[in-house]
Amino acid sequence: MTSPGIRLLPLVATAMLASPLVHAYDAGDLILRAGVAVVDPQDSSGNVRVGATELDGWEVNVDSNRQLGLTASYLVSDHFGVGLLAATPFKHNISGDGAALNGAGKLAETKHLPPTLTLQYFPLASGSTVQPYLGIGVNYTNFFEEETTPTLTGALGADRSTIELDDSIGLAAELGVDIALDERFGFNAAIWWADIDTEATIKGYDSAGNLKATGKVDVDIDPLVYMLGFTYRF
Repeated sequence: MTSPGIRLLPLVATAMLASPLVHAYDAGDLILRAGVAVVDPQDSSGNVRVGATELDGWEVNVDSNRQLGLTASYLVSDHFGVGLLAATPFKHNISGDGAALNGAGKLAETKHLPPTLTLQYFPLASGSTVQPYLGIGVNYTNFFEEETTPTLTGALGADRSTIELDDSIGLAAELGVDIALDERFGFNAAIWWADIDTEATIKGYDSAGNLKATGKVDVDIDPLVYMLGFTYRF
């Protein structure tokens, strides 16, 4: 299947050939964008650790998810702005991977919010119909509503299990383009990369609620985020 990022390229390339019109991006403008956002983890996992023991081949992976994406840019000058990425909560399944857990299926699930703040650069003249931009900044990812499955509980030899993922702070970068349709409305396509690393803590309990085992696993999610949507300029 062709990735969303590849499908964006012909559209962006065509838009870059458009003739410039007067739809100025000026200092003080606020550009709001809304559309479909897809989080596509480029994940890698360490082995699950139980105490000082590393369980070889006990790894995990994280699937992709799409939600409503919301972004905003406030122009502090004609060429520089501050950008914010937000979205409705993304939901991801965490599945078994590695030699020991590959094929085990879904082990847990989690939701997350990935607010991302960037300094953006708009290189073209403010009156251009097509406004490409790039940005660099910081991502904060908050994980919540983590749940485990009976598969994970059984693998721990427990009666009940829990999982908790640490929040993450890391670098982020973006590349996007706004295409003006008129003085207010336009079209947007954008791609982000975010450095999202988390440690998952897994606990198993017996029927009396006593802790039987605690495991930890480091996961680098490092997703690409693709978004297609519309813009409105204030």
